[in-house]
Amino acid sequence: MSISLLSLSSISGGLSRLLQGAFLLGLLLLLLKAAQFYLHRQWLLRALQQFPSPPSHWLYGHNHEFHKDQELQQILKWVEKFPSACPRWLWGSKVLLQIYDPDYMRMILGGSDPKAHGTYRFMTPWIGRGLLLLEGQTWFQRRRMLTPAFHYDILKPYVRLMADSVKVMLDKWENLTDQDTPLEILGHMSMMTLDTMMKCAFSYQDRGLDRNTQSYLQAIGDMGNQLFSRMRNAFHQNDIIYRLTPTGRRVLHNCQLAHEHTDRVIQLRRTHLQEAGELEKVRGRKHLDFLDILLLAQAERVSSLSDQDLRAEVDTFMFEGHDTTASGISWILYAMATHPDHQQRCREEIQSLLGDGASISWDHLDQMPYTTMCIKEALRLYPPVPGVGRELSKPIIFPDGRSLPKGIMVSLSFYALHHNPEVWPNPEVFDPSRFAPGSTRHSHAFLPFSAGSRNCIGKQFAMNEIKVAVALTLLRFELLPDPSRVPNPIARIVLKSSNGIHLRLRKLRSP
Repeated sequence: MSISLLSLSSISGGLSRLLQGAFLLGLLLLLLKAAQFYLHRQWLLRALQQFPSPPSHWLYGHNHEFHKDQELQQILKWVEKFPSACPRWLWGSKVLLQIYDPDYMRMILGGSDPKAHGTYRFMTPWIGRGLLLLEGQTWFQRRRMLTPAFHYDILKPYVRLMADSVKVMLDKWENLTDQDTPLEILGHMSMMTLDTMMKCAFSYQDRGLDRNTQSYLQAIGDMGNQLFSRMRNAFHQNDIIYRLTPTGRRVLHNCQLAHEHTDRVIQLRRTHLQEAGELEKVRGRKHLDFLDILLLAQAERVSSLSDQDLRAEVDTFMFEGHDTTASGISWILYAMATHPDHQQRCREEIQSLLGDGASISWDHLDQMPYTTMCIKEALRLYPPVPGVGRELSKPIIFPDGRSLPKGIMVSLSFYALHHNPEVWPNPEVFDPSRFAPGSTRHSHAFLPFSAGSRNCIGKQFAMNEIKVAVALTLLRFELLPDPSRVPNPIARIVLKSSNGIHLRLRKLRSP
């Protein structure tokens, strides 16, 4: 009996000491973590001391200054107060140096700094490690492999396919609305640009968009909001924790929908190429479409391209190729609607060139100078990609003498650059003459497609599609704004509006 009580007492004492040890260990780890946090924050404060910013809370950063869906507007207030760049503290030791100066942009984009890992890694489950997220030699090889897909001989016949997709959308608009019923155009534009993308880059032959494609568009729209919210949430940075949240589970479901859509597009094209003689026809062509380059490289083993790599490239271009262009065209049409004199001048130019627009061609795209000026000015005001991120891989000294050490994350805000009064006088004024032939500006003052070696590979494809869509739309409709719903630009991966982009459309009489 006494032995048993002694054993219990011994076990109890041992357990107590074990718990005390665990508590002390936990306390020690917590203190080490706090010390690490403090030292890293002090290092960041010293690194950024040359760049003043509004007062920030040691834990909540500048979050108190940013109201819901007003991030872009708040950044523009900082642009006027803090020249060239300004640190934005997100929380604790998480800080981005926001830059909006063309000289700063040129130095960052002219280098080889990697994408900001803490931001872009959240996109990996969705678009994989394709051209957008790859780094180093692998990125260079992939970029070189895909560049021929954007040769002008490839892009020329796409103009007809683009026009076909635009006309389908415009026919639908005629049946959906009248001049007194505003139409939200961004959703329609997304369907049109995705249809164009699938026909041009992926040789997708089906007419129209089926239910699976509609689900894809919905999934992409949801993920754009979800991933941006995650980037701004300190509690959602850990992958394991995030996947346990309702939003994290929805993101995984949306990723699955996107991948199913992409897999179907790849499989349809692969099956077609495997049919008798089709692969030889493709192999004999001088220039290949985007997807055919990937499939042929894989089939002939000229590149170590796995199925996962192939899907990542298709996922990346499927998203980037339709969503950014849809945003760009929608904002351009809104700018036209709110500036009727410029809209009418563009319409007259297009009418003199195209007549009824029945046969728009590649050669026409360089013969609408005023329309192109208006398009560029709208892209200045509403850049489709509001910003990108880099993590400095080496120290840098800017032209004004200020410097940054290796390891700092910088956010290149194209939206703030395009609205910077030091770069663009009266930046909120819509003035197409800024882009008149012979006008001069800094090489990095206008960056709707970024710049440097990692600029948008599809920028010519996108500009062609924008010109086709704008030209054919202005031939069919007079565009008027909806005064009750003025769009509110919001920062997402792609520039969106918190309340949609609504226009009133007045059908023009046939000439």
